[in-house]
Amino acid sequence: MMPSDLRRRLDQARGLLLSQKFAPALQEYRRLVQGVPGQAALWYEYGNAALGARDLVLADTAWKKALELEPRNAELVGLIGHQYQGIREPARAGACFEQAAAADPRAINPRISLAVLHEQNHRLAEARTAVRECLAINPQDDQARYFDAVLDRREKQLEKAEQKLRDLIKSDPRHPFVRYASRYELAQILDLTQRFDEAMKLLGEAKQIVRGLTDTDALLERYDQGAEGARAFTRKLPVTILERWAGLFPAEKRELQARLTFLGGHPRSGTTLLEQVLDAHPEVAAFDESPAFLQVLQPEFHRSRELSTARINTLRRLYLEALQRGPASDAAGRLLIDKNPSPTARLPLWLRVFPELRVLIALRDPRDVVLSCYFQNIPLNATNVNFLCLERVARHYADLMDIWLAVRQWSGFAWLETRYEDMVAKFEMESRRVTGFLGLSWHPEQARFYETSRQKQLYSPTYQDVTVPVYSRSVGRWKSYEKHLSSILPSLEPYCREFGYSS
Repeated sequence: MMPSDLRRRLDQARGLLLSQKFAPALQEYRRLVQGVPGQAALWYEYGNAALGARDLVLADTAWKKALELEPRNAELVGLIGHQYQGIREPARAGACFEQAAAADPRAINPRISLAVLHEQNHRLAEARTAVRECLAINPQDDQARYFDAVLDRREKQLEKAEQKLRDLIKSDPRHPFVRYASRYELAQILDLTQRFDEAMKLLGEAKQIVRGLTDTDALLERYDQGAEGARAFTRKLPVTILERWAGLFPAEKRELQARLTFLGGHPRSGTTLLEQVLDAHPEVAAFDESPAFLQVLQPEFHRSRELSTARINTLRRLYLEALQRGPASDAAGRLLIDKNPSPTARLPLWLRVFPELRVLIALRDPRDVVLSCYFQNIPLNATNVNFLCLERVARHYADLMDIWLAVRQWSGFAWLETRYEDMVAKFEMESRRVTGFLGLSWHPEQARFYETSRQKQLYSPTYQDVTVPVYSRSVGRWKSYEKHLSSILPSLEPYCREFGYSS
């Protein structure tokens, strides 16, 4: 293969990959690695194309080949580590970050990546070691200074964390993430120490920085189109629609599948707490915000209008295979719970494919929900871009919960609502009620859910909160911020009434 021809084909393959046309990209990369098998970068990109095509075995094979060819290429090894992190393989990700750090004793990025990974897995001492290595390399590194403060806060050294964050903000960090994340982190500390007005001021500054880094208008436009489409579709469905769907796809025509429950509700309504309580049951395998619905079931469903029995069975199989590729891969024979707040707005699609689906919805005072979402520092997408503004958070709440209020009227539907406040005030009683809804008996391990939560990586932004026993300080939190929420309280009032929350 001539160099010019190689360049042309490589550009073509990369174009397909960037356009997310994974099947043809995979074919092009296969030819490229066959023609030039000694190029580690080609194998890395080949693995990325395989990942996009959902062939995880091939992706792993290609990345391992890249690591074999260039084991001392710290940048490439680190990139592969992030890919493993993205597919929820923290052990492999950590091994890559360690390899990259060993390959370049002066590299900050792999050490920061290790610190983040260790912190997410509650291994704070190891995270601290990685951060100290970064600070020894460069005491002024923005990321290292930020994560140093994060670890102080995790260790409840709030005064030290606050001072480090204030010093960092004052130094006007150049790293974009650190510029806004340091303000989010400081706002959390100010909230814990009851300096509510300053916390809101810091959050406003952080969100303004984020807006300057992202085309938020485009994301909001995309969200609004999808939300209106979901509303309109749900609104036109009769209350008997589930019975009709079940008739078109009767139980005897459904391939034998695992027992499945969807755990939803609005983000920050206590879904992670509930999931961890249920996952502590030995007969349950709960999946923490698996991408299986959004990356597999939803796109595959919309690929064709044809919904024959054979195709629906195929959709069910693809989804369940993708779901069980997650951390709870030893789920055979157990009840599966897909905890995923945002896809609550897509419940009609869930129920079209799984008419027998049991649905568990977590509720929490809408005012606490909106405030908690506003405090979250999470990567932007077309859903949580709404969290940059209180008015948009309230609108997102209405969009999602209006769909739930419509769907729960459907006949022939097995669902249960559970309130976060009841989990806090009457933990075992409410947990028993929810466990019974799933057809299971209460297990003593569920009372010690936080002990097992500490032993695994969770992917919810609130992974830290479920590593301790249930606490009540988040109930009624909104009252400390009432003046800041005044403009949106009227729009939330109907939902407060509907779900039983007093004014």
